[in-house]
Parts: sequence; C-alpha cells; structure tokens
Amino acid sequence: MQNEGSKNALVFGGSGFIGTHLVARLAAEGHRVVSVDIKPPRIRRDGVIYLNADVRDLSKFDPGMQIHRIYNLAAVHTTPGHPDHQYYETNILGATAITALARRLGVKEIVFTSSISVYGPGEETKSETSPPAPVSPYGWSKFMAERIQIAWLEEDDSRRLVICRPAVIFGPGEGGNFTRMATLMKKGFFVYPGRKDTIKACFYVDDLLDALQFAVDRPERFVLFNGCYPDRYTLEQIVETFRASHMPAVKTVMVPRAIVTAAAALLKPFSAMGLGIHPDRVTKLVKSTDVIPGWLSSTGLSSTGRLPSAIERWSAASGGRFV
Repeated sequence: MQNEGSKNALVFGGSGFIGTHLVARLAAEGHRVVSVDIKPPRIRRDGVIYLNADVRDLSKFDPGMQIHRIYNLAAVHTTPGHPDHQYYETNILGATAITALARRLGVKEIVFTSSISVYGPGEETKSETSPPAPVSPYGWSKFMAERIQIAWLEEDDSRRLVICRPAVIFGPGEGGNFTRMATLMKKGFFVYPGRKDTIKACFYVDDLLDALQFAVDRPERFVLFNGCYPDRYTLEQIVETFRASHMPAVKTVMVPRAIVTAAAALLKPFSAMGLGIHPDRVTKLVKSTDVIPGWLSSTGLSSTGRLPSAIERWSAASGGRFV
C-alpha cells in the first residue's frame, strides 16, 4: 500500500551507481518504482519493477502503470572509455526518447542528472551562472541533453524539470575515483600526481539524493543546480580526511608534475592500441574541477565541513572497506 503523497516513479539508469541508491530510497519511502536499464540490477529491491530497455529507442516501451515522475539517469559517462559517437548516441538520443515518452504518457515531471563537464576544463571557480563551455564529447552530449529537456519543459506551462550537474559522486558501489583512492590508501600509501592543491568538487551519494529531493519539492517549475559541497576541497584535504579517522599510517609521496605530463605522452601509443591505458586519465589527475553549489547555498541547504561525515557514513555502510 502506498503512503499518502507517494508517486509512481520511472527511473532510467536504475542499475547504475546513483540509480541503485535512488531506487532503494524511493522504494523505502513508499513510492512505486519502475527501474529501467540495459544492464541487470546489482541488487533487486522488493516492490521494485525491473525492466530491460535501451534508452535510445523507447517507441514501444510501456511501464505498465501511470507514471508521475521520470528520473533520467541513463548515460554513457566514463571518460575516457568510449568512442565519441557513443556519448552522443546514448545521451542525446536518450533525452530525445525520454521526452517523447513523457509526452506520450502525459508525464509532467522530469529529473535529469547532467554533469559539471558542461562547464569545460579550467582552474577558475564555476557556478550555475558560469556559461557552459564543454569540450569533450561527454560534456557536449550532456549539454545538448539539457537543451532537449528544457525544450520539453517550455512546451507546456504545467511541466516541471530539475537538472542537477553532479560533481564527483562517491559512496557504496561507486567504483570510481574515490574508491580507487581509498583502495590505494588501504595499502599504506598515496601518490600525489604532480600537485596537492588540485580542487576536486565532490558529493556523497546520499547528500546528492537529499539535494535532488529538495529540488523536486521546490515550487519552481525549473531548477538547475550543481551537486557538490561548497568547500572547494583539494586533493590533499580529501586524502587527509581519509587519513585522520581511518588510515592514520598512510604515507604520501609526490610525483613531479613533469613526470606526470611525460607519462601522459608516453601512454598515447598504448591508447591507440586499445589497451585501456589513456593519457587523458593521467592529465585529468592534475586538473581541477573547481565548482561550487550556488543554488544549494542560496536556498540554505548547502553547508560547509560535511566531507568528514560523508567519509564516516561511507565507512559505516561498507563495513570500513570503502567499496
């Protein structure tokens, strides 16, 4: 039996990292949830309907129930890691297919997870008022997907749209940058790749879900916000937060930036050979993602000093393994 105020939610990308957490929370809150992905779910939740579908073509898709809100989390996102055309095909065709489905089903609300990649690279601080300047296929595809969904919003005054541009999201099941960092530190050491002051905008997955729900509950028809903490944490501050409470014996070493740059150049032939070694992964290590959550700060939801609590919550949820 649904709780009063619950809604039927359709989650595209429900088997991904953020999607898995979102589906679990929505189900726990009493919403009826249809999780859709091209991949099978890592965890099946009671009461959740799991469907397999390709987000690029939803012309024959039927969720089997009335839908009140669509969450568009489906994306090709690992960068680098895919041919350029795959970012455009999945992220742009996905937004086109989802908005077409929303029209067909009469759904009035869409929540879309975009990316801070729409701002493009650079050391300057960026907020929601910064002009988008994507350079990568991923960044461009996400920016174009935003425009497609904004066009859907503007067609009908009764529609609502939330766009979140998440930074690095971490937590149980992430398997990305923070997990790799924690895995290395558990071995007793950490290597700084050329600098310690690289700013890495970040957000714990539960805090991201809180922010999404906060935006959904707002009265505005359209909300666009950056999903990150306001602190502008440096790589060194993140490492020291891990070390302070969980890995006090970790030793750190600095690799000169010139070596990092040279390594990127040396790895370029291996990238062309398709061996999974990409120079862009190396050069990204010394580039900041200096993004602040202007909208969240203006509404009072964002507060400073939350990274230690996030690390503690991740440790508790993973039994101290940070996986």
